Amino acid sequence: MKQASGILTRIVNTTDDSKLVFVRMIVGVIFVSEGIQKYLIVSLLGPSYFQDIGFGHAMFWSYFTGTFELLCGLLVIAGLFTRLATIPLLTIMIIAYFTAKLPVLIDKGFLSFAQVYRIDYALTILIVMLLIYGGGRWSADLRILRSPKKRDMGGQDSKNPGNKLPA
Repeated sequence: MKQASGILTRIVNTTDDSKLVFVRMIVGVIFVSEGIQKYLIVSLLGPSYFQDIGFGHAMFWSYFTGTFELLCGLLVIAGLFTRLATIPLLTIMIIAYFTAKLPVLIDKGFLSFAQVYRIDYALTILIVMLLIYGGGRWSADLRILRSPKKRDMGGQDSKNPGNKLPA
């Protein structure tokens, strides 16, 4: 039992930075939006797009990716298992780089590549930031980390009763 809580602690461990809520909202809303669009705008972002960039079984990959974008985006917004949720999102960004962006660099040059990759680059950096620092102060992860003793003490640190834990 102690091992399981140790693993859970490693997964939900986060810094006490209140500014990470903005990073979570940016990343989460973008991926939720992209995931929904894969279902609703099938002609542009659905299976035809995946077929155009060379994926076999494009229908499967479109809905598979859309589902992960939607679910992981929601987890990131809530700050629930933030670090774990960023792994599939980072994988999606890396695959998108190699399948859709790198060919632009090779075929059209750096300036065209810089134009199409600028937002993806910024989003990838934000995902890496969440992977390193976790969900931050206003996340479900931080609430999971709090022990029942700390909750019973009204949010005070059990070792130092004068120190309040972040809300």
